[in-house]
Amino acid sequence: MSDTRAISLVMELRKQGIGDTRVLGAIEQVPRELFVDKPLEYAAYNDTALPIACGQTISQPYVVAFATQALEIDPNNRVLELGTGSGYQAAVLSPLCRMVYTMERHKPLLAVAEARFKELRLTNIVTRHGDGLRGWPEAAPFDRILLSAAVPEVPEILIEQLKPGGILVAPVGAPSTAESISQSLTKIIKKETGIERQKLLAVIFVPMIEGLPQDARKPEERRKA
Repeated sequence: MSDTRAISLVMELRKQGIGDTRVLGAIEQVPRELFVDKPLEYAAYNDTALPIACGQTISQPYVVAFATQALEIDPNNRVLELGTGSGYQAAVLSPLCRMVYTMERHKPLLAVAEARFKELRLTNIVTRHGDGLRGWPEAAPFDRILLSAAVPEVPEILIEQLKPGGILVAPVGAPSTAESISQSLTKIIKKETGIERQKLLAVIFVPMIEGLPQDARKPEERRKA
């Protein structure tokens, strides 16, 4: 049974123009309160981004729904998400596709997200600790790719990991400031004739950082740094 708060959120998303019933159904199914820290559970279904560990955020539900809708996911798709964070976006993707591959550079975040996936019995999510800017070449090519953190420009290596006819959605642009929002949620369609880009929505995302955090590297790697 859906939480009445989830139903209210879905109704609000409908009013804001989210029309994909499969996406709305996934948003309604996923217990968002499970993906926020205990002190913020009261705000889990507010249409706002919330802070999580490691200086990251769980995205605003509208942005999650908008980005997911923009991917135009088919039930047979294999989807790569870069930036697992709390795990909420991957959990929303899970009922929509055949397999979700999700990567996170912060080991503590990934461990908590994995526990949440297990609790919810989301068996079609595969996780990896690594640098999202390099993608997941061993599992490529993917039908869809979603970046859950911002990049100045989408790396070519990620477009190479997208199937012909595939779709990539990413927040693109320099870090936004209090004075201006400089990031745009961007849709890239890989066609036989080349790459088609569409700017969809002004957004504010934390930046995607290259490499792994200092505490996640091996001792010998830290000494070299």
